[in-house]
Amino acid sequence: MDETQSGSVRIDKWLWAARFYKTRSLAADAVTGGKVELNGERAKPAKGVKVGDELRMRSGVFEQVIHVRALSERRGPATVAQTLYEETPESAVARAKMAERMRYEAPIGMDSGRPSKKDRRDIRKFRER
Repeated sequence: MDETQSGSVRIDKWLWAARFYKTRSLAADAVTGGKVELNGERAKPAKGVKVGDELRMRSGVFEQVIHVRALSERRGPATVAQTLYEETPESAVARAKMAERMRYEAPIGMDSGRPSKKDRRDIRKFRER
């Protein structure tokens, strides 16, 4: 963990250091695209993050709400990155529910399209009756 002189770190650098995004440019794109909110407001990639701030991040259908616990400008091991933030219990429960729900839903696009060989045989059997 690397405390900075001013007590804040750029949001894109922090997201990259906390291992939410693989590259800093992906983190900056997410912030610019409105997928990351800082204390309930949209932010720019250069906005400073301080200890105690709340971040709301969306990725697909999942949404995470985390609190910043420490600052770092450097990307380190995953074990160190996990100490930089804490996810709220409500957010963790909501993500688990959504993941469970998605496990049981049919994947998109599986209900239409060209029939497989087995489907064609079943259709042929049905027509011959």
